[in-house]
Amino acid sequence: MDLLRLIHNYQFGSSLALLFPTPLALGTLVLFLWSLGPALRGTVRTGFLVALRVVWVLTLLPAVTGVILAVGGARVPSAVNVGGGLTKYGLPYDPSRDPEHWMYTAFVLLSLYVIEVLVKGRLVEHRRGLRFLPVVTLFLYGCAYMVGRVAVLPGSTPGT
Repeated sequence: MDLLRLIHNYQFGSSLALLFPTPLALGTLVLFLWSLGPALRGTVRTGFLVALRVVWVLTLLPAVTGVILAVGGARVPSAVNVGGGLTKYGLPYDPSRDPEHWMYTAFVLLSLYVIEVLVKGRLVEHRRGLRFLPVVTLFLYGCAYMVGRVAVLPGSTPGT
């Protein structure tokens, strides 16, 4: 279980963590920046597809370990009262953050699926779909960022 927690809870400890707190957020930020090329060119190159697969791996590793931890009864640190109404980070605890963490994780998975659809040209004409690629990858980055933020920081209703 400690190895699963280590994999699932990994966060960057530098000041850059404000921009990308987790490897997933960093990967999605790189994917967003990389998506500007296919949107302008109208074609997807191999490098973007490799970056997309890396983001899939960075998503599925914490997602699978998170499901295993949740089955074992674990919740996000921001939702756990360790005493005195505070989390292990010394912030007010907020039980509503646990379902919110799951919601953002679902949005990340849904966004990755939409990106796959746009890249393959299914449901939408290929060149037209690639124009929406930066929008979807920016949404993906926002959701990946919020996955890490929700796990650590309390929401607007701490203690309820």
